[in-house]
Amino acid sequence: MADQLGHVPRGPRRMLKAAIWSWQGLRAAWLHESSFRLEVCLAVVMAPLGIWLGQSPLERIALVAPLLIVLAAELLNSAIEAVIERYGPEHHVLAGRAKDMGSAAVFLLLLNVLLCWGVILVPRVL
Repeated sequence: MADQLGHVPRGPRRMLKAAIWSWQGLRAAWLHESSFRLEVCLAVVMAPLGIWLGQSPLERIALVAPLLIVLAAELLNSAIEAVIERYGPEHHVLAGRAKDMGSAAVFLLLLNVLLCWGVILVPRVL
């Protein structure tokens, strides 16, 4: 973000500011979005399991990366919802459609987690 004069910081200072803004976004999602909190708890449990159960570095990545992608999608979905809510509580068909599509994206990525875990772990059980 630019300062009051419109100057954007450069170099390490900009990277530090970007990290601060990112942390603020994560904190806001944690405080205001119950779905994000639930998905973080799921990732905190499943990521160590994925690292432990993966038999190769590639399997570990295939088990853990989808969890992080779900969190990123939930952040984007929450951002979309926040922008829609900013314009008022009245229902509009396009606002509802946008919220539903964001939710559907997160749902598909959760299915992807199940798919990745199933493809890697189910053959070991059978």
